[in-house]
This record gives sequence, structure tokens and C-alpha cells, in this order.
Amino acid sequence: MEAKEVIAVLDIGKTNKKLILFDRDYQLVWEREEQLKETTDADGFPCEDIKALSGWMLSSLQSILDNPGYNLRAINCAAYGASFVLLDESGQVIAPLYNYLKPYPEELLQQFYDIYGGRSELCRATASPPLGSLNSGLQLYRLKMEDPELFSRLHYALHLPQYLAYLLTGHAFSDITSIGCHTHLWNFDKSDYHNWVYREGIDKKLAPIHQSSGIAGYYQAKIPVGVGLHDSSAALVPYLQTLQEPFVLLSTGTWCISLNPFNDKPLTDAELQKDCLCYLSYEGRQVKASRLFLGYEHEQEVKKLAAQFDKPFDHYKHLRFDPAPDGGYEKAYHRLVGDMVHKQVESTSLVIQEGNVNRIFVDGGFSGNDVYMKMLAAAFSAYELRTAEVAQASALGAAMTMHDHWNTTR
Repeated sequence: MEAKEVIAVLDIGKTNKKLILFDRDYQLVWEREEQLKETTDADGFPCEDIKALSGWMLSSLQSILDNPGYNLRAINCAAYGASFVLLDESGQVIAPLYNYLKPYPEELLQQFYDIYGGRSELCRATASPPLGSLNSGLQLYRLKMEDPELFSRLHYALHLPQYLAYLLTGHAFSDITSIGCHTHLWNFDKSDYHNWVYREGIDKKLAPIHQSSGIAGYYQAKIPVGVGLHDSSAALVPYLQTLQEPFVLLSTGTWCISLNPFNDKPLTDAELQKDCLCYLSYEGRQVKASRLFLGYEHEQEVKKLAAQFDKPFDHYKHLRFDPAPDGGYEKAYHRLVGDMVHKQVESTSLVIQEGNVNRIFVDGGFSGNDVYMKMLAAAFSAYELRTAEVAQASALGAAMTMHDHWNTTR
């Protein structure tokens, strides 16, 4: 039997780590999922165990190489943003992968904004709300201010998707989808790094920017490896490549992010204050977005419900929408989701350009939640709401950007 030619995508979320294989027709043919234990940084704050992640990734790829049923032709990575892996000149990791949820010192934050034109103007120019550590550029500013010795040893700070590509190829690059997602690094007015990046010498710690659809190098000297994409931007790729009419993509997970690639209006102060921001697509186009930490909220509340009603944690997965639920857990869960949907409608509505969009696609974890989807459809009754027909959109998008480097079918 002839081995099936495949592309592997490492789809690294904050909770779930996946290795996914697609065939030449971009049909999903194999998937492995893992949840890895976190470690802690020097302050005891939880963070990604980069050593464990790297080991899992390499062993998972090796299992594909050892499988006679597959011929691995290409690899790409999609991963969560706002997280840097810090490397010295020899390419060794010299610090933990700091958690973007780690509190940022308010005094240092105020110092930064005072020096560089004020909070409101810097947020407007970089198209991002003030988010502390989630503005990943500020992680590097903090490192320079609080640990200048470590900063001096820093050769490259790579966003996580690009570190994964570096691990496979030995070549370090930056990517516009990672730089352009609420980092405070990119000036959307000038399509260049913000001037503070140059003044603080941060630009010298960032690897050269590479085309998002290009390759970083080769794994084991023969398999082309992509530069890596920020997962939210990767999720847009299948839609941008196949749809002509305007749409909004609601990508659900730990963060629920509403993305409108057809809204190029500059961000207003009011939108910034409501957690709107702009991403950059793999083509470098502005994508207006709004965010909610809804998946995390759902996870915490479901744990409480499970304890209160003596149910398994995943009991909610067995529920169907009921307009008049009569059980205690069922009533409580429908109320929880109703509150979440109310927040989601407010958030998504911020990026829907009036008269421009009539379709909303929902992908990710909540797209399979019947209670959530039925309530959301009722709330957005004026729009065509669809569960995304694209399975594993982030991984698929990362695969599709690699098309020219391995796939000769079309």
C-alpha cells in the first residue's frame, strides 16, 4: 500500500496541544491531542513548560516519520500569541516562557506610557488595548528594566509559533501575524515597528520578518517547515481563500475572538476601551477584532457547577438546548450560557460593520455546544449564523499557507 502524502501541523493552544495531519486535498486524516502540565517561573507563577512541549512535539513528529502509512512532506505550526521564547546567541532557551496572564507592575506600565506618548495614543497607533503582559512587547520592556543582565544575553525573542519553527529548522524569523496581535510592537499607521521598539533597542532582539507563507527551513534536511502563524490569524486563512462575500469569524476557545477582515476602519478610543484591537492577516491586511476571555470563564464556572451538583466536569457536554430546563444543573448551565451569549453579542457587534456583513461563522470549542449555538443564533437572528464547516481551522490555515512548498495537486 502506497504511503499517503501529508502535511503535519502543530496546533498549540494554551490548554490543548495537537498534531494534525492533512492530505493533499486538505482533509484531516490523523490527529493526536495532549494536555501538558505547566511549570512555574521564578516568581512561582504558572507558565508553559517549554521543555516538555518541545519534547512532545519532536516525539510526535517522529512517530509520523516512523509510520509507513504516511509520507511527511511538509510541516507548519500555529500557536497562541503574546508569548516569547528567549534565546541566547547559541540558541539556548534562557528564561521561562512567561505567562501572558502574569500581572504587570503598574508603576512600570505607567512609566512606559508616560515616556512614549500616553496610553491612549500608543494603544491607538498599535491597534491594541492596554493589556499588560498580553501586550507581549511589554514583556521585553519589563525584562530590560528589571533584569538588564538577562536582557543583555538575549539574542532573539521569538513568538511561540516561530520558536517551534526554529526548533525544527535552526533558523530564526519573526512573522507579521504574531507581531500584529496586540503586542504594542507594530505601528499600524506606518506599517513598521513603533518608534519605542527602536529607541529601546528591542528591534535588535527580534529576528528578521519573513513572509507568512514562506518557509523557515527544512526538518531533517528534507522536509520544508513554515515560519509559523498566530493561531487566530491562521483560522482565517481557509475562509479568506475560499469566500468572496464579507463575513465575521467567531473563533472560540480560551479566548473568544470575533474577526472581521472586511472592516478596515481605524480603531476608536471607545472600541479600544471595550477590548477591540486589530490583527494582521497572513497577507498583512488589517483585521478588526474583539475579544472575550469567555472560554476561561466557562471552564471556571463549569467546575463550580460540577461541584455544586455533584456532576462530572464534562456533564455539560451531554446537554442539548432546552427552552424550559427543569433540572437544577440544567437551569444553572442554561443561565450561565445565556449570560455568556449576552456578552458575546455585545463583543461581536463591535466589529460588524453595518450593512457590510450578513454571515457569521463560529469555529472552535463552542461551535459544538448546542446550548451556546442555539442561544447565539436566536440573539443574531438577523444574520446567517453557521457552525464553521472547516474542521480545525487554525491547523488547516497553517497547512494551506504551505501549499506551494509541497502540494502539486492544484
